[in-house]
Amino acid sequence: MKLSHIFGIIVIAIAIAIIVSTAGDASSYVTFTQAAQMAKDGNDDMIHVVGKLKKDAAGQIEGLFYQPEMDPNHFEFTLVDNDNRVQKVVYNAPKPQDFDRSEQVVVIGSMQDDHFQCNKILLKCPSKYQDGKLETTEHEAKTAKL
Repeated sequence: MKLSHIFGIIVIAIAIAIIVSTAGDASSYVTFTQAAQMAKDGNDDMIHVVGKLKKDAAGQIEGLFYQPEMDPNHFEFTLVDNDNRVQKVVYNAPKPQDFDRSEQVVVIGSMQDDHFQCNKILLKCPSKYQDGKLETTEHEAKTAKL
């Protein structure tokens, strides 16, 4: 066998090993109840929880706590998962842009004592195309008139 063939086989074996090791780290989608049970059992793997922001009757978001002047890297909010369990979520980073407009939120992290400790937030914001009409911002409307 040529040296180049042996080198190629080694590179392929390393690539396969990397793929297999990262597939084992993939997290799963669960509810807050399942996350609490996993934490109770000592499983601290990263998990995904899908939910919606808790809103009052007027449509205002409830349970939002963010004071950037005090601590810009501490953001708390309340999330309702698919089983309608309400849970406090703590995110130790700045509040994501357009968080208030999001339709659905995916939090990635693990359950702690009384809250879900979030490491990453994924937002599903409303589409700018609704009912076949294009929503424009004030700047886009002014630019279109020119």
